[in-house]
Amino acid sequence: MDYLASDNRYNDMVYRRCGNSGISLPAISLGLWHNFGAVDDFDNSQKILRRAFDLGITHFDLANNYGPPVGSAEETLGRMLEKDFRPYRDEMIISTKAGYLMWSGPYGEWASKKHLVASLNQSLKRFKLDYVDIFYSHRPDPNTPLEETMMALDLLVRQGKTLYIGISNYSAEQTEKAVLILKSLGTPCLIHQPRYSMFDRWVEKELFEVLEHNSVGSIAFSPLAQGLLTDRYLKGIPDGSRASKAHGFLCPKHITDEIMGKVEALNAIAQSRNQSLAQMAIAWLLRDSRVTSVLIGVSTQAQLENSVKSLSNLRFSADELITIDKILG
Repeated sequence: MDYLASDNRYNDMVYRRCGNSGISLPAISLGLWHNFGAVDDFDNSQKILRRAFDLGITHFDLANNYGPPVGSAEETLGRMLEKDFRPYRDEMIISTKAGYLMWSGPYGEWASKKHLVASLNQSLKRFKLDYVDIFYSHRPDPNTPLEETMMALDLLVRQGKTLYIGISNYSAEQTEKAVLILKSLGTPCLIHQPRYSMFDRWVEKELFEVLEHNSVGSIAFSPLAQGLLTDRYLKGIPDGSRASKAHGFLCPKHITDEIMGKVEALNAIAQSRNQSLAQMAIAWLLRDSRVTSVLIGVSTQAQLENSVKSLSNLRFSADELITIDKILG
């Protein structure tokens, strides 16, 4: 059945300006880290992607190593672009990254010019696109000069293979240096993608200050701590969940009694706000204007819709914030 996007897709989504750029991102973006690889059901992936766009999610975030196997999530979106989204390409922000292991030998990972240029060329073939909207250095490279990495990103913008560039998993100090190099090259850093959730708040100490000072946007990944900040694990590990799969980063050992005690306490606050825990966890991130967008991952349309509903209640009282801080410790 041919796909026709909803006429109402922009009615309810919130869009936020990304740093000091001309780009606005949806407050909620969809990441294809999990559930969109060749090992996953394409029909389900297609349903999720269609529904996301109908809900006003214009930003789809990937990396060359997403799958499994590596590269296959980009191929999934490439199929979607051909099958459903080709008429809407100019309404979309498509981002991808390079830096983690993709092929054997000395050039198959990290952040040399060789790796970054080759990686984006490969990604464009998988997407069947001439350019992406945002291309990231996925992680800092301890063995490559930062100048080389940033010059490679600048080169790819000048070649027209990406419109904007970003960095991910860089420390505050590394970010400040990277931003200054990019400014000197004439290609500003659009966005930083850090891990950020109620259970992982490192960005609040130093990174946000650097981003704000330099007018760089941010998009938080793993906002639900790989699913811990949901009601999914309150009664154990259900079949089909991330923690139950052989591939992935959330393991049963992460679901401790201490963590679940915090989850239960946070869930009680969410219920008092008439939200699910996942909705509250997303809203809590978006309370900070320095967060341009929150990057969610889902395995079903229901999870997607549940996350988007977080936008209906983004305000927290002072008492709620104090209580949450006490729970988190």
